[in-house]
Amino acid sequence: MDEKLAQEILASVERGFEEQIAFTEDLIRFPSLRGRERPAQDFVHRALEQRGYAVETFAIDVDKIRDHPGFSPVTIDYSDAVNVVATHRPRVEKGQSLILNGHMDVVPEGPHEMWEVTPPFEPKRVGDWLYGRGGGDMKAGIAANIFALDALRRLGLQPASRVHVQSVVEEECTGNGALACLVEGYTADAAIIPEPEDEKLVRANCGVLWFEVYVAGHPVHVREAGTGANAIEASFRVIESLKKMTEEWNAEKANYPYFADLDHPINFNVGKITGGDWASTVAAWCKLSCRIAIYPGDDPAERARRIEKHLARDLAGDTFLGNRPPQVTWNGFFARGYVLEEGGEAEAALADAHRRATSSELESFVTPGYLDARVFVIYAGTPCLVYGPVTENIHGFDERVSLASIKRVTGAIALFIADWCGLEPIEAGHG
Repeated sequence: MDEKLAQEILASVERGFEEQIAFTEDLIRFPSLRGRERPAQDFVHRALEQRGYAVETFAIDVDKIRDHPGFSPVTIDYSDAVNVVATHRPRVEKGQSLILNGHMDVVPEGPHEMWEVTPPFEPKRVGDWLYGRGGGDMKAGIAANIFALDALRRLGLQPASRVHVQSVVEEECTGNGALACLVEGYTADAAIIPEPEDEKLVRANCGVLWFEVYVAGHPVHVREAGTGANAIEASFRVIESLKKMTEEWNAEKANYPYFADLDHPINFNVGKITGGDWASTVAAWCKLSCRIAIYPGDDPAERARRIEKHLARDLAGDTFLGNRPPQVTWNGFFARGYVLEEGGEAEAALADAHRRATSSELESFVTPGYLDARVFVIYAGTPCLVYGPVTENIHGFDERVSLASIKRVTGAIALFIADWCGLEPIEAGHG
């Protein structure tokens, strides 16, 4: 691509940027928590349809994906868990096809009074920052995908190849949304996911397991507490056992390329705890909702068995849990990690686009978090470039995303599309 066209594309991104941020703010206003994504997805469907794309909204069909090796077990109803996919087709297929993917689901916002700048679903700009739950993770990325294409259209140009724009659900809990798109037949020569990655390319990431641990106690009146067994107190020993196992897993990092230099690649978290029935009754039950990472190449089923065996072995000598072992249930992520092999054509194209948009060299890094890129890399053999804006406090209070960074990333995506897909003039009425 010549420099003149590159600068015209970046200038077009600039011209549409205020509209892009207003669109992002509209997305933030939707509290698209798990199971409540439909209104936001309908909004995106309409926006894409108005642009002339062929748009499909479909519910995740568990029966279609249940036997896929990338499936994560699920206990909720998926009848209203919908993906949106818009498709652009050129007049003449010349370039390489592309998927622009992003997830609409956001994590719970926590107590609203603990948000200091603005309520979580009321977007607010302060200097270079746009605040709001999901703004960084990753509604700014969804908007960047759409408005990168808009920047080309503003110049009378469109991709000279097939492009799918995907807004999926379930990224924060199972990865089944992106998987459902693959099973429905949406594939391409490359994919981009503008997750909040500080304008860097993700080289590799961990897989993730979600599970619940149920601890049964022996309830008695509190006056006879010494004769009972408090399930909540017993759960503390389960947590300590799992933390000990986590350190053992971290000690294995030298066996995994890209992870040996990370301080703590395997992170374990108890994200939620519920238990007991009455303040004056020794707790009869306790349930821990847990998450742990696994290394790329690890089989989730094998790691799951290791967790179950570890708890059985480590707690065998416990005076109570040895006779009433905790029960483990797999209830979400059952996902492999992935490695993006270095030196591919798509990565080279992104590096060039990044250089033009930011005047800096593209860096790569390894993350211990989950990414939907594993669906593309592992199960479709597709290079997936996870690359998105600078953010702070994702999954926390006062989540925020840098406006200047959104603009740079949108420019880089637009330039990538122009290079990877090629360009052709738009004919009247053709989307």
